Amino acid sequence: MSKSMDEVPGTADYAYVDTTEGLKALLEQAGGAECECCAIDTEADSLHCYEEKLCLIQFSAAGNFAVIDPFACDDLEPLVEFLDSTEVWLHGADFDMRMLRRTFNRIPGVVYDTQTAARLLGSRKFGLANLVEQHFGVVLPKGSQKADWGRRPLSRKMIDYAVNDVRYLLPLAEMLVEGLKDLGRWEWFNQSCSAARAIAEIRRDKDKDMIWRISGWGKLERLGMAYLRALWFWRDGEAARRDRPHFKVIGNDRLLEYAADLQHGRSPSLPERFPTSVVSRFTKSIDSVSKLSEDEYPKKIKRTRGRRDSDAERRFDELKKVRDQVAGELDIDGTLIGSRATLERLAAEPEKTDDLLLEWQKELLRPVLAKF
Repeated sequence: MSKSMDEVPGTADYAYVDTTEGLKALLEQAGGAECECCAIDTEADSLHCYEEKLCLIQFSAAGNFAVIDPFACDDLEPLVEFLDSTEVWLHGADFDMRMLRRTFNRIPGVVYDTQTAARLLGSRKFGLANLVEQHFGVVLPKGSQKADWGRRPLSRKMIDYAVNDVRYLLPLAEMLVEGLKDLGRWEWFNQSCSAARAIAEIRRDKDKDMIWRISGWGKLERLGMAYLRALWFWRDGEAARRDRPHFKVIGNDRLLEYAADLQHGRSPSLPERFPTSVVSRFTKSIDSVSKLSEDEYPKKIKRTRGRRDSDAERRFDELKKVRDQVAGELDIDGTLIGSRATLERLAAEPEKTDDLLLEWQKELLRPVLAKF
């Protein structure tokens, strides 16, 4: 059952749900299938484990606040069905949608993002804490941002922090929706959220030829890239063995340093904190590169955003000029209308306008698009 706050750490106005029966009771209190909207947030353990997993779900609907423990609840299907039957409000929805898809193999049918709404209204400081302070005069604590949400029991401080992530979402959403409708931007928002949801539904398999290409790989020669690839997969194996994130084994900067040393004939050494078995596997990963032929070294990848001929350059300049002018008049960030990468692709391949822009973005850029 849902526990009162006399039974668990935290404040007295929310429930800690750790059974399926308690979850069903919470959803019934929230209105069940008649509930018009709810707010959720998720916490994961990406800073503490090899493969992040859903560790906590914060919930708000119809004046009910709750922290749902997915480790303890035997069956979360009632929650999944509930979320499919109502509007779901999130803040910075991309991560949460990814966690929901990974955990439940589905994303709620209607997802709205208060961060997107705030940006479309011109907010430059659109973090949840910024918006809560701006609209409610409340400063949210930040102390548990990097907490280990996979551990149990959760501390009072952690639970209080978690609940605050949904405490103000629905009142905030109401204010933002009113602003969007007043400015005639509700449809922009609706299209943007639908597009973000569609992108989140796409499953992306890890590309083994790209996953090791950490920031800075392009400065290496092909031999150095071969070493970086070997070292990345060595680290990945160690992280999996220890159930730790990559950076807690060894950082990207150090991998790049080792790869650069190796391509110049210098032999790197691991810090003394690593046991003999790990050092042995490290050495084997390095030695494996010497068995490769040059043809087996990774190939350089030229990152191009499209054909950059003189016509494309002219179209890009026109697009950017109009975008910046329109964004200034609307007092919004120009990237909401079209990022630089999007404009470059449009300039190179104007026939792909429908694939690259939403309807509201096309409408704002129509005067220049019509020339192409």
